[in-house]
Amino acid sequence: MSVNLLDFDANALAGFCAEIGEKPFRAKQLLRWIHRFGEADFASMSDLAKGLRDKLSTGAVIEPPKVISDHIAADGTRKWLLSVGAGNGIETVFIPETSRGTLCISSQVGCALACTFCSTGRQGFNRNLTVAEIIGQLWWANKTLAGASAGKSITELEGIASGQKGVSPPSHPNFQNHSRAVTNVVMMGMGEPLANFENVVTALHLMLDGNAYGLSRRRVTVSTSGLVPAMDRLRERCPVALAVSLHASNDALRDELVPINKKYPIRELLAACQRYLQSAPRDFITFEYVMLDGVNDSLAHARELVQLVRDTPCKFNLIPFNPFPNSGYRRSSQEAVHRFRDVLMQAGLITTVRKTRGDDIAAACGQLAGKVHDKTRRTSRAIVEAAR
Repeated sequence: MSVNLLDFDANALAGFCAEIGEKPFRAKQLLRWIHRFGEADFASMSDLAKGLRDKLSTGAVIEPPKVISDHIAADGTRKWLLSVGAGNGIETVFIPETSRGTLCISSQVGCALACTFCSTGRQGFNRNLTVAEIIGQLWWANKTLAGASAGKSITELEGIASGQKGVSPPSHPNFQNHSRAVTNVVMMGMGEPLANFENVVTALHLMLDGNAYGLSRRRVTVSTSGLVPAMDRLRERCPVALAVSLHASNDALRDELVPINKKYPIRELLAACQRYLQSAPRDFITFEYVMLDGVNDSLAHARELVQLVRDTPCKFNLIPFNPFPNSGYRRSSQEAVHRFRDVLMQAGLITTVRKTRGDDIAAACGQLAGKVHDKTRRTSRAIVEAAR
């Protein structure tokens, strides 16, 4: 059975090369071809010995999730529905902006944490994504966006750069511009990233690896609902930027909106944030706060938040609720959002209001649902235990 090389970070790829009788430097070459240049055809990796290319062709594949559908919103946001087998699908969203391109990546098929305002949580949970299925979203987006931007495939662009297809990695300026379509990654798609800890961390290592995607720690963000032990492990293993889904100013309300709070209440969560800051690439934690009309958007809630985070360096990202069928919630009015923001800002807290992107194709925050064959009742306890 062929192995999928998208499952391997640098160390694992070096181990694979050793197993097939190849020198360690071959792993670095493979990383560059697979991730930096988006090549899936071993025959085109021209600086690899022919014998190695033959071995790879018979014993390995480079196989990201397959695309089921591809939609582009009026504002340019792009959403892919990707098949991960057994009738399950995950969603990946690309958000283009003037100075950057942000890819929102999924980490699980569904989510077992069941936050009440999130469409993904309502879908239930099936399983964790593999490393290949996580990093494959970034691999696919870079390859697709590069080809679409220039009207040419990556292999064709390599030919332009060198005058001949399939030679050493390209330096043509058109390729360089388009090969980095994704400049920022946020682990904010379907699923709780820290409940799929090992696979997510391996994918993060690939995102940061200079021979792969070469992203800085500041440009990669993991969002968590508050799995405290896993936050500590992330700080030790791969401290990237951290966003915490707070959404409430007290435990009673957060217990309702974010059920994991019953296991890891706000005081424990904030203590974990303080510990994380010791190794974080930024000197603040981002708190995400979805604005729900009549639920968590009063001035009293805003004042309570100010007191809650007074000892935690942070910024707030206020997120207008994005509706989905039978949610039971309404979006806070613009006036309520602005009043809430002003209370936080007057207290000296950096506060932004997230611009809703891609809501006409259900690609906005909280709307991702994919296709999930729910197994939550069997597995939710195992998922939470795995994060310990």
